[in-house]
Amino acid sequence: MEIPETLRYTDDHEWVRIDGGRATIGITDFAQSALGDVVFVQLPEPGAAVARGATLGEVESTKSVSEVYAPLAGVVIEVNPELASSPERLNSDPYGLGWLCVIEVATGEDFATLLTAERYRELTQS
Repeated sequence: MEIPETLRYTDDHEWVRIDGGRATIGITDFAQSALGDVVFVQLPEPGAAVARGATLGEVESTKSVSEVYAPLAGVVIEVNPELASSPERLNSDPYGLGWLCVIEVATGEDFATLLTAERYRELTQS
């Protein structure tokens, strides 16, 4: 299972790549593996305001439907348009082509509340 050191993580198995005031969000390798073959992804609309911990979208697989939660509050500025026709990218490349969306992070959000790769690794091993 891949857990890149450069990313931050949530207890709900989302990853976050922070670039200034923007955060790219996806689901982890652990999550996509548990879900199985992804067949559909529902993403938020650009311009939508999201609260930390609120539902950001859904991922449907051959096994189940899982909600994706916003790891940080902000406004959605971009979604991955490729996932509409190729949802399997979440399985094949969860940290690259399988990203879900980018949010402009709300002022005052604390990135330190997100898990480091080491802490996320501990979470997935327990």
